[in-house]
Amino acid sequence: MKPTFTYKNIWSIAYPIILGSIAQNIVNITDTAFLGHYGQVELAASAIAGIFYFGVFMLGYGFAIGTQIIIARRNGEQNYKDIGKNVDHAIYFVMLLAIVLFVFLRFISPYVLKMAISSPQIYEKTVDFIQIRSFGLFFAFISSIIAAFYVGITKTKVITMSYVFMSIVNILFAWILIFGNLGFSAYGIKGAAYANVFAEISAVLFFIGYTVLFTDLKKYDLFRFLKPVRTTFNTLITISFPVMIQFLISMSAWLIFFLLVEKMGERSLAVSNIVRSVYIVLMIPIWGFGAAVNTLVSNLMGQKKLDEVMPVIYKTLILCSGFIIIPVIFTFIAPELWIKLYTSDISIIEDCISPLYVVNSVMVFIATAFILFHGVTGTGKTGVSLIIETSVIVLYLSYVFIFSNVFKTSVALVWTSEFIYALFLALFSFLYLRYGKWQKLKI
Repeated sequence: MKPTFTYKNIWSIAYPIILGSIAQNIVNITDTAFLGHYGQVELAASAIAGIFYFGVFMLGYGFAIGTQIIIARRNGEQNYKDIGKNVDHAIYFVMLLAIVLFVFLRFISPYVLKMAISSPQIYEKTVDFIQIRSFGLFFAFISSIIAAFYVGITKTKVITMSYVFMSIVNILFAWILIFGNLGFSAYGIKGAAYANVFAEISAVLFFIGYTVLFTDLKKYDLFRFLKPVRTTFNTLITISFPVMIQFLISMSAWLIFFLLVEKMGERSLAVSNIVRSVYIVLMIPIWGFGAAVNTLVSNLMGQKKLDEVMPVIYKTLILCSGFIIIPVIFTFIAPELWIKLYTSDISIIEDCISPLYVVNSVMVFIATAFILFHGVTGTGKTGVSLIIETSVIVLYLSYVFIFSNVFKTSVALVWTSEFIYALFLALFSFLYLRYGKWQKLKI
């Protein structure tokens, strides 16, 4: 029997997400590169500020991933009318969530950061960024839900278009507002925050405009915004809540990582921020294939083709591993070309090379871990994926703490923690897919 999803099908779903992620991550690259040329304190502060903001944002993004799983399941069942109802209810939820998180970022986070950051200069710049960036939550959450809709129905090309538009807006405003070009004042890290907010507004406007003009709203019963139904909310929350907590834990681990590195000094933090930015770029294909396998697994379960779940995971793993080899080879050959995007300081460039080699070495292992892990999430067993992620994070942070604060090793050795993360995430995910009871879950 011919498989439902071939290598070509998987690639057709994944590559627009990859291209969109490239465009979206140009926002991160632009901010880090511009701030790297603006000042070392701003560069260091942007690491903590960015991770802190995205830790909060990931609550909404986690809800969007849960929504995506349900949409993919309904698409596999050909229950199209229920898709729009879930999208509308997801937007209701994330708008309420955005209000709560906005209040937290604006009025509570400065006190939290005050206790965590030892450098007064880094603390001041971090708060400056977050106070402005918090306004973007409302727009970012809506974009996440609409993107989840398109991934769930396997029509992902619009994601590329939206995020390309978003990155262009961000680059333009970051260049103007960080450095004070075209007659504007130089706002530094505040300028980066303003540019991010403008970019998020542009993305959601593009998504809404495209959806209204080019998507069959009637087929999916989309954007009707009828009276909320409790059972729909219950299903969304049941599937999405563990993913929200999982993403929060994951981003909190990044934040703790950088807070531990901050204790090693501003220079170590600045170096790690550059390495993190390159790491995120290298992760782009992995996220694209992860989103694809998440949707495909849920879709196959909706079609009741359980025997095809593991083969599609393995096919995605082969594609992802093959794709990631290209940027890995490039980074090994010319690491300085990456680093020079962010700074012209020769000593910082030299300090970045060793940890960048470490990160580069782990990418194939990370690819394996993420594809298997997203396969677990795609089954709808989001509670299990939460347990797996939490267990791995505990091991990961323990390793980071020992090497950064007990042994006080180099930044490069601290970054070897990524091997620990990849190894145990892959192991636990594989064992569950092989021996766990996920085949009969209905959502």
